[in-house]
Amino acid sequence: MRPMRSVWPLKPAIDNHRNGKDNHYSAGDACPDFLCVGAQKAGTSWLFHQLTLHPDFWMPPVKELHYFDSMSRVKRQNPPRCKDERDQWFLTRLGELSAQSYIDLGNYSELFTAKRALLSGDITPGYSVLNDELIGRIVGYFPNLKVIFLARDPVDRAWSQLSMGVRLKNIPAFDATNPDEVLHNLLSPGVFFRSYPSKIVRRWRRYVRADLFRIYFFDDLKENPAQVRHSILSFLGANPEKSSGPLKPDYNGQGGKEKLPLTDKVRSCVAQFFEEELKDCAAELGGPAKRWPTRYGFSLAILFMQLLDDFDLLFWCDWIA
Repeated sequence: MRPMRSVWPLKPAIDNHRNGKDNHYSAGDACPDFLCVGAQKAGTSWLFHQLTLHPDFWMPPVKELHYFDSMSRVKRQNPPRCKDERDQWFLTRLGELSAQSYIDLGNYSELFTAKRALLSGDITPGYSVLNDELIGRIVGYFPNLKVIFLARDPVDRAWSQLSMGVRLKNIPAFDATNPDEVLHNLLSPGVFFRSYPSKIVRRWRRYVRADLFRIYFFDDLKENPAQVRHSILSFLGANPEKSSGPLKPDYNGQGGKEKLPLTDKVRSCVAQFFEEELKDCAAELGGPAKRWPTRYGFSLAILFMQLLDDFDLLFWCDWIA
């Protein structure tokens, strides 16, 4: 098999103080610069569109590679982009990689030879549910990999996922006004394990350096997409002043998608299902997540008292040490 580097030769690696001598990451190297690990239905399509047309990026011809969660063996709703030889090369090598029976970080890394001197990354919400062992392997191989998580209120996010699932026929149609049927679908693994952002963030934070991990909120994306775009581009090392072609910051490509009707009764039921998670998000994620519990009438008084008790205990332990 011909080496990938012979197909898309790279510019010499740029000396960059962020990268240690033995790291598998250096500006210009064949490797992803970042992962966006979710959440599904929290703005990942918006991000892909903004980066794809930004001049500082070369993004893969498919939005979600799904390599680490399903070895890229997925049925795609839309055909991949294939506008030039570079796209075709990437898709061919991705197909060869998916034919292997094991995770091959080296050859996965080589896929990103196609970016040349630009920035690139993998936006796959399914990575939110990767286990600790695999996260550790990925971060160990790419120690300077930047990781983004887009967070959304678990109630709204789950309902949006259920609506999409029914619309795409991935979930059998059900009575969305029946709380029992709704809860049954919330408990399906494909929905359930993606619906706990506090646990997802906590798991990834165990392995990714704090300066390389960022949380952005769907709340902020709705209110001020230009500001969120600016912040993400700056974090990734791109120029936020450059436009993404004709796209406005508020373009998401998802407008007009029909959602299941959400009655007050079912909304209350779903909120009760996620009550503890809403409170955990307020503590773990901060930012707009601090307001999520109160949207559904849940008091944070007990949570704050617990946090104060923990603080007092730590202070007391420090004092007597």
